Amino acid sequence: MRVMAVRKKRSISIPPDLDAEIAAAAAQAGMSYSAWLADTARKEFTIRAGLAAVGQFEADHGAFTPEELSAAEEWAATAVNRAKRTGSSTRRRTA
Repeated sequence: MRVMAVRKKRSISIPPDLDAEIAAAAAQAGMSYSAWLADTARKEFTIRAGLAAVGQFEADHGAFTPEELSAAEEWAATAVNRAKRTGSSTRRRTA
């Protein structure tokens, strides 16, 4: 038994220069155009959710200290460097 992923088709209009950038980024990532757009949208929603969670945490517990912010920036830089070394941002996916 084979299960097919459900997809919603859309027709969109975007400027030609943005279209070219998306196509190039998708090709570089080894992804289809649609998969790259979906992946990028998911990342945007993850970022928004994270920012909302930080805002809620600070509303409940007060603003982060400079030391906490510095530690968070160091952690993020380490995570980005680790991702670059492992090539995790270039995985092959299709829509």
